[in-house]
Amino acid sequence: MSTARPEGHESGRIVVTGLGLVTPVGHDRVSTWNALLAGVDGIGEVESFDTSRHSSHRGGEVKGFDPVGRFRKLDPMELGRASQLAVFAAREAVEDAGLETAGYPSHRLGVAMGTTSGEPGQVEDMDDRWLAGELDRMGAFARLYPSHVIAGHVAAELEIEGVVTMLPAACAAGNYAVGFAVDALRTGRADAMLAGGADAFSRITYTGFARLGAIAPEICQPFDRGRQGMMPGEAGAVLVLERERDARRRGAEIYAVVTGYGLSCDAHHMTAAHPEGDGAVRAMKQALRFAGLAADQISYVSAHGTGTPTNDRLETKAVRTVFGDRRLPVSSIKSMIGHTMGAASAVESAVCCLAVSQNRVPPTIHYEEPDPECDLDCVPNEAREIPVNAAMNNAYAFGGNNASVIFTKLNGSAR
Repeated sequence: MSTARPEGHESGRIVVTGLGLVTPVGHDRVSTWNALLAGVDGIGEVESFDTSRHSSHRGGEVKGFDPVGRFRKLDPMELGRASQLAVFAAREAVEDAGLETAGYPSHRLGVAMGTTSGEPGQVEDMDDRWLAGELDRMGAFARLYPSHVIAGHVAAELEIEGVVTMLPAACAAGNYAVGFAVDALRTGRADAMLAGGADAFSRITYTGFARLGAIAPEICQPFDRGRQGMMPGEAGAVLVLERERDARRRGAEIYAVVTGYGLSCDAHHMTAAHPEGDGAVRAMKQALRFAGLAADQISYVSAHGTGTPTNDRLETKAVRTVFGDRRLPVSSIKSMIGHTMGAASAVESAVCCLAVSQNRVPPTIHYEEPDPECDLDCVPNEAREIPVNAAMNNAYAFGGNNASVIFTKLNGSAR
């Protein structure tokens, strides 16, 4: 077996040069970031389907979303909504990074996307047609439903011919995708990677969380004593990753360095976190080792912060285990956009990049009453301007999947 390094191998740092976002509070990265800093609540009455048979009626939908103008090759009306969100965000990220004029061969570009549910709207359509006796009108179900089509549609729209993969790692999938992209670049399998996540608002997902009793009746209040649950949401988010040497050579602006990531599995329960938070602790510590950082060098943590009583308590315990009693800012943007499933940690990774590059961190809104079991500085209700030299993004998912990613400032860089 050959020991030669693969084509394009470079051991240098991996940087983020482009961001694309479409969320319940904005249809691009700038509007989303400004809304998050302003504490805008993107949760509203559900409009995409009838919730009259549910006890909850609110969620984080991307309202007024028109994908047509962003597409150049594919017909967005022939794709599922998750693919629309993914391609929409990917196109913005590529334009932000100037990737189309970077000179990379198409076979040296890759895509890694995460999701929880894939394209559940296709299953809902099949069910509706089944009940209506119209199964013969199902159309392209087999072509549009499987989760892998989301990454495939991103690649097809952007004519990317390198490694393309889909990571259905539930609510940690976006961070998993970033980790996969880092490895692809470090091992020389690609020169630039698109990494992110997408999930669409759906009856299936909403009903599942409602049956678990996990949806709050009105608002999402992470770390608050009166928190009553999460809010389902939808989003698309994509980051462009490159080797620092290549980004500098082409004069690209850099948001942040991806300095480390950590992955673990609780191997405990399909929907409940480990009662001691051991898996979350291992992921954070592994990310710190990968990055070569001490815990006291982290400036900000983007929390998983779902707003459920159990998650927030266990996450607080895990954060305290790793960071001790230091008053470290730990906020949850899910208070504003809801839990966007497989897109969640991709959106939050983009937020960490913006926090590092702009030295501002978004708040946790709807924070009213401290909980002794969630004794964190959750940046209550107002954004904060602080030096952010290193940000950690934490994500915890069904199946016990835990993923932490660390983003650090590029010396001398501001964006």
